[in-house]
Amino acid sequence: MAIVPVVMESDHSLIRQRLEKRAKLLEKGIDPYGGFFEVSESVAAVRANPTAERDVRLAGRFMSHRDMGGSMFADIKDATGKIQIYVQKKALAAEQFDLFKHFIDLGDIIGVSGRLFTTHAGELTVRVGHVTLLSKAIRPLPKEWFGIKDIETRVRQRYLDLILNDTVRETFRIRSQVISEIRRFLDGHGFMEVETPMMQPLAGGAAAKPFKTHHDALGMDLFLRVAPELYLKRLLVGGFERVYELNRNFRNEGISRRHNPEFTMLEVYQAYGDYETMMELAQNLVTTVAQKILGRLIIKRFDGEEINLTPPWRRVIYREIIEERVGKDWFKITLEERKARAVQLGVEFPPGSPDYEVTNAVFEKIIEPTLLNPTFVTRLPSDLVVLAKQNREDPSVVDVFELVVNGQELAPAYSELNDPVVQRQRLLHQAAGHTEGIDKDFLDALEHGMPPAGGMGIGIDRLVMMLTGAESIRDVILFPQLRPQT
Repeated sequence: MAIVPVVMESDHSLIRQRLEKRAKLLEKGIDPYGGFFEVSESVAAVRANPTAERDVRLAGRFMSHRDMGGSMFADIKDATGKIQIYVQKKALAAEQFDLFKHFIDLGDIIGVSGRLFTTHAGELTVRVGHVTLLSKAIRPLPKEWFGIKDIETRVRQRYLDLILNDTVRETFRIRSQVISEIRRFLDGHGFMEVETPMMQPLAGGAAAKPFKTHHDALGMDLFLRVAPELYLKRLLVGGFERVYELNRNFRNEGISRRHNPEFTMLEVYQAYGDYETMMELAQNLVTTVAQKILGRLIIKRFDGEEINLTPPWRRVIYREIIEERVGKDWFKITLEERKARAVQLGVEFPPGSPDYEVTNAVFEKIIEPTLLNPTFVTRLPSDLVVLAKQNREDPSVVDVFELVVNGQELAPAYSELNDPVVQRQRLLHQAAGHTEGIDKDFLDALEHGMPPAGGMGIGIDRLVMMLTGAESIRDVILFPQLRPQT
């Protein structure tokens, strides 16, 4: 079979050299991209059982080497860690030593078999008896990567970030464990995991701008969901009493340190519960996950500040915390005076914003960022949450909490509104009397009877940010959305 020359977009000398090595290997009958290689154990498993003079088979990326002529020390790295290998000319067949010395470069993926020993310096090492090239890296690893501070540069090439930055790898290992522990916790408390549509005929369950698409076969527009809430409540109507969904939501809104248009959300609903039930669930869930994965409830942030997750978590009424932070007279002054004071505080809001939106903008911009330790902010204005039950003592507020931790909202929850007449009125009021944007099937479902329930959403990306001390949501999403490079 003829070998077709590979033309790369770069004529960098190192790339040319590696392409030449690739061509020579093929001429020798050596496949530079290997195949099945039986690995006996991971590097971490070897380090956990460092018995000398036993044989191992390991695979990983060739990360560094020290050439001493007739022998070489090098490091290979797999998903669990790094280990030293020792290659000696007299211990290998001539073609094997030639392969290692002249054709394997930093960044290549290799497999080695050999015997463990400990050097005079006390370093656990594999004395290589055989080496296999499993993947020839054409592009060299960047030497300056550890000096790059721009997170955007690193996330555009996340694969390099993962190769070179063990802290980043650990963040995503923790993320995976967090999701597993959440499922384990909820399954253990009698909740059933379900899946609801990602594409929906109406974008309901949250006040957010959706992404729109079109289904050709059905001849209809659909929306990527902004929340699964209305479908999960249908399941409560159907008789499933404890359900949760852990999946993606999509919102066609801004990108920031705390926001990505595609994000992971846990939503959980419990029949015959309420928002206080959800408080207990949130506190128990987060502390259990933190304790099991990190072994502690004190978390250090990127800026050195500490977050204390030790229960019980603080509870405070929305109105009271606003009066506490921006003035006892806040709700006594006129709307125009409130707007003027908000502007003085550096808070922006759209012209014509209603009263409750002005106050909520102040809460989100001035108060929320100061709440590092977990705080349940309760009894929000009814206009803010149209799907929640009114408080019996004060009809102007709803039985809702926002769990704020690490200076940002982590979890909203409420006693779910299950009165179909009131729910219809609320949705119509929100839609300014227009019915085309209202989910009529959801209202029909409520009219069949939904049990009283507590419901909650937890932002998984923000939870992982808090648990790992990350500064930006981009640090905890493997491939966040970015503007195209120009």
